[in-house]
Amino acid sequence: MEQTVQPHVAALPTQGRLSDLLSVMGAESDDRRLCDACLVPIRRVRSGAALFHEGTRAESVHVVRLGTFKILRLADDGYEQVLGFAGQGEVIGFDALCNGVHPSSALALEDSTVYALPVRELESLRRRVAPLDRALQTTLSAQLASSAGIAEVMAAVASEVRLARFLLQRSARMQAAGQSPRRLRLPMSRRDIASHLGVAHETVSRSFGELAGWGYLSVDNREVEILDPQGLRSLARNTRGFVEERPTRSGLGRARLSRSNGACARTQ
Repeated sequence: MEQTVQPHVAALPTQGRLSDLLSVMGAESDDRRLCDACLVPIRRVRSGAALFHEGTRAESVHVVRLGTFKILRLADDGYEQVLGFAGQGEVIGFDALCNGVHPSSALALEDSTVYALPVRELESLRRRVAPLDRALQTTLSAQLASSAGIAEVMAAVASEVRLARFLLQRSARMQAAGQSPRRLRLPMSRRDIASHLGVAHETVSRSFGELAGWGYLSVDNREVEILDPQGLRSLARNTRGFVEERPTRSGLGRARLSRSNGACARTQ
């Protein structure tokens, strides 16, 4: 018998306008009066709490209003595999509609709020409000396209290259959201990043240190500033490259990488 685990979300009487939800998704309404009249529940999720759990029945599709979530699955041995991160304007839980059960869990990385579109009303709402249907299709298409980015990250051999690609992807998302592409606030922990990149926790910490020592980054806990975007992009292009030697930490050195076939070494 299926066991339903209630998400650890605070009871919330608040509702938001559908027009505000569309604005968060970067969409505009053709009929502002209709969208203002449609109210959508807003749920608050405390940092560290679950919006929903893997294996539970899907009651709503969620759009992140504020905050950040990590999407994860638990392996048979209890290992927490971080599949990705969802921020403002992104859709969470749509992948549960095919069988009615969430295939993963969503945990808040900071105090967050989401719009909750009830599954039982979603199809009718999409038919009545064309801008919502378009916004969902556009957002989900963008998320599918960006999900291919993890394959690109995992294709890299060197952990420093994986981290560089991850940071550049975060930078692009920040820029698309109208924020600084160079000053990044990472709401996720080093352990979360390590799980997402498929490396050890200690490896991520070391890789941050290496990228900072090579002059690409300035790191202050979860605040990261990209000092040399072009250099970081150049490093990130080394899919099959291995770091051959460690440069000095004077800020003048750069990584030396060579491809696995022995060709195309890069130095600075």
